[in-house]
Amino acid sequence: MDTLVKNLLSNQMKDKIQKPNCQTRAGRTLLAFYLQTKFKQIINYDKKSPKEIIKSYKKNFLDDFTQRLIDRPHDRILIALSGQSACGKSTICKQISTCIEKLNLPVSIISADNYFNDISDKIEKYGNFDLLRDAGYDVDAPENFDLDLLKHDLEEIQKGKDIYIPQYLVNGSGKSVPNSILIKSKKIIIVEGMCSVYDKVIDAFDIKVYIDINEEERKKRFMDRAIIRNQDHQNAIKHWQYIQTAGKQYIEPKKDMCDIVINGECDLEYFSHMVEYINLITNNFCED
Repeated sequence: MDTLVKNLLSNQMKDKIQKPNCQTRAGRTLLAFYLQTKFKQIINYDKKSPKEIIKSYKKNFLDDFTQRLIDRPHDRILIALSGQSACGKSTICKQISTCIEKLNLPVSIISADNYFNDISDKIEKYGNFDLLRDAGYDVDAPENFDLDLLKHDLEEIQKGKDIYIPQYLVNGSGKSVPNSILIKSKKIIIVEGMCSVYDKVIDAFDIKVYIDINEEERKKRFMDRAIIRNQDHQNAIKHWQYIQTAGKQYIEPKKDMCDIVINGECDLEYFSHMVEYINLITNNFCED
């Protein structure tokens, strides 16, 4: 385990505090101050680490988020996890899923890619997705997601209601099956996918995280993934050129609207330890 994180965990185990009464505004304000202090500690420790996760964050982010906890304590916390294709979204989400299972975290994860519109009729017309793309279909454009449904589902789950989301089939058919995947309304909801920062839905999130990575590494990851999927090399190059253009048009401009920018090449073990520490500081209270 990273020495810095080990020290954080060790010190926090000794630092139990009286749990404030979160039913009162005064109690929530005390809790918000405590969390601000601890998260600033995380940021400072991370800066000292050679495996730094946090590249940047908005100046007022902690103040705005903790004020939200004070004002709306019963709402679920919605977190957007976005970034360009092959930046590491799925890999980081898998690591978070491992942490959820290990630590029994009250977290649900939604893949926003399931909100792609059904294009099975277009696939049938053109023969396959690649031919459809070559004909000019812009798969990553905002209008090709059901953002109205995503916004509605986010509003419902934030109120504490379980939801059924669509399932976009990844078998090349372009088909979307409605009301297919049950998502439990847990304390924290992470929505992973590029469209989570599109205009219709970005304001629904309490925390917006952008995963950043240099283009050379992104291309390497994309091409490695194409080899694993037995994708034709020339077709992979074509698709890489497409996602470069789409990313610069639809996703990269949203980076400045996000609260936190994290390193897409972060060490996953170190990332897991930081998640463990965050879990500890949010639950490390005396009962008496």
